[in-house]
Amino acid sequence: MKKTSTLSASLLVALGVSLALPVSTLAQNGPSTSIASFDKALVNWYNLSPEVEQVQGVSVNRVYQELLPTRTPKRKMVVAVIDSGIDILHEDLQGRIWTNAKEIAGNGLDDDNNGYVDDVHGWGFLGNAKGEDIKFETYEFVRILRKLQLTYGHYPSLQKVPVAKQQEYKQYAAAKKAYDEELAKQQKNQQSLANFSQVLAKVEGIIAQHLGKKDFTLAELKGITTASEDVLRARAWLVGRYDLGYTPYSFQRMLETSDLFLNQHLNLTYDPRSTIIGDNPEDIQDRQYGNSNVTGPRPDHGTPVAGVIAGVRNNQIGIDGIAQDVEIMALRAVPQGDERDKDIALAIRYAVDNGAHIINMSFGKSFSAQRSLVDEATAYAESKNVLIVHAAGNDASNIDEAANYPTKKRTDGTLASNWLEVGANARLLDENLCGEFSNYGKLTVDLFAPGVDIISLAPGNQYHKMDGTSFASPVVSGVAALVWAYYPELTAVELKEVLLASTVQHPKQKVYQPNLASANKRKVAFTALSKTGGIVNAYQAMLLAEKKVAEKGVKN
Repeated sequence: MKKTSTLSASLLVALGVSLALPVSTLAQNGPSTSIASFDKALVNWYNLSPEVEQVQGVSVNRVYQELLPTRTPKRKMVVAVIDSGIDILHEDLQGRIWTNAKEIAGNGLDDDNNGYVDDVHGWGFLGNAKGEDIKFETYEFVRILRKLQLTYGHYPSLQKVPVAKQQEYKQYAAAKKAYDEELAKQQKNQQSLANFSQVLAKVEGIIAQHLGKKDFTLAELKGITTASEDVLRARAWLVGRYDLGYTPYSFQRMLETSDLFLNQHLNLTYDPRSTIIGDNPEDIQDRQYGNSNVTGPRPDHGTPVAGVIAGVRNNQIGIDGIAQDVEIMALRAVPQGDERDKDIALAIRYAVDNGAHIINMSFGKSFSAQRSLVDEATAYAESKNVLIVHAAGNDASNIDEAANYPTKKRTDGTLASNWLEVGANARLLDENLCGEFSNYGKLTVDLFAPGVDIISLAPGNQYHKMDGTSFASPVVSGVAALVWAYYPELTAVELKEVLLASTVQHPKQKVYQPNLASANKRKVAFTALSKTGGIVNAYQAMLLAEKKVAEKGVKN
C-alpha cells in the first residue's frame, strides 16, 4: 500500500516534498534486533485497553486475562495474508505459519492437485518456475496509459472519439491525467530533495569540521558551544530538521524511493511482467505461473502484517500478536508498486479453496483495470463464508468520494457482505486520535483500529516501528480470528456484525481530519470518519459473540 511518508508532515512541507512511500518504510529509523530499543509505551499498545490502561488499543490482553483463562478454542484459525511476502522463519512467527498437509515439500509435484506445485506454506504469484520474482512494478494508471495511448493519444477530446469507444477513452484520459500529475509531482520532489541534499551537505560539513569528525550524534550536535556564527547557524538549522522528523536513515529512504518512482513506478517502458512471468494479465484462465517462494525479495511489508495478527504471545521475545490459535497462509501478490487485479483474484481464490477463514488485504490503488476479476473472487469468498478485511489506505482521502481499489462495492452496485474496511487510529484519546494519513469515509470505512506507532516484525528476526492502515487491518483480522476461534458457530457476516456493533465509541471526541496536503488542520467528530464511528474492541466483541451464539441456541 502506497502513500504517506517516512518523515513528518511538517518537515515535508519545509522541504516542499509530497513524496509517497510504501507503508513499510514509515519509520524514522531502521529495524532493530530487539524491541528494547523502542519506547516501552509503544510496544504492544494495540493489545491494551481504553478501560484499563487508558490507551486506544483493542483490549486483547483483557480478553486473555478475564475471559479465557479456563477456556480452550473450538478451532484453529487460518488467516490468509495477501501481501508482499512474509519471512516465515522469523523467530516470532514460529508455529504460526500455515502448512499444506497434503503437499510434500520440494518434490516438484502438485501432490494435492490444487494447481500449485510445492505450495507448502502458500504461493507466490509474482514469480516463475525458475525462481525469478518481480520486486518492483509500475502503477496501474501507467499500465493503462501504456496500453491505450497509441489508440487514443491523437484524439483532442471525447467528442471526437467514436461512441462505442468513449468509455475506454475516458479510462485513458483519467490515466493520462493521473500520470501527468504524478510525474510532475515526483520530478518536483526529486529537485526539492536535491536542493535539500546540497544544503545538508554544506551544513554537515561545517559541523564535521568543527567537531573534527565526519560522523556525529544528535547529542554531540546539540552540545556544540562556540563563538562561530557559521557553526551556530549550521547547528540551529540541523537541529531544527531533526525536530521536524529528519534522520539520516529516513532521508536516505526518501532519496531511494524518489528514484524508484521515476525509474520504475512511473516508467512507461518498464514491464517486468512480460519478461519474468509472460502471462496475459487480463486472462484469469492463464494461471500457470508463480512459485512456492512465499518470502520473495521484499517481505518487509507482509512480515509486520503477519506479526500483528499472529506474533507468538508471551514467549519473552519480540511482540505479542493478537490471535493465539492461528496460522498464517502466506500469499505473495503485492509488488512495490501497484498489484495486478488478476494476482489478487487468484490469491483470494487460493485462500478460499485451501481453507482460509479470514483474508487480510493491506494494499490498494486508485485504478483497477480488471476490477471484475476481483469482484468475482470476493463474491466467491462471500459464498464460502470467508471474511475479508481490507486496509482503507493512506492518502488522507475521503474514499466515499475518491477511488480506492479493491473495494467492497462491486461494478454491479452490490456490496460484499463479508467485507470490513479499516482506518487507522493512534494511541491517545485526543485531537490526533485519527492517523493523519488514514483514509476515511462515513459510508465506506467501517471502523478504525490501531495503526500509528505500531511496533511489529521486520525480516531477519528484527523489529520495526511503522504507521499505516496496513497495520490497522491486521489488528481487525487478529481480533476476528480470536473471536471466531471460540465462536465458530457465527457466519462471516454475523462475525462482521459483531465486530461492528461492539466498537468503542467516543461521541464527543473531536479530531484533526486527515489532510497531508495542508498545514491548516480542521477538526471534525471522530464518529464522522467511519460507518460505526468507533474502534474495534476484542473484549466487547467476545461478549457480544457469546450473546449472539446463545441466541442461536448453541451452548459454550
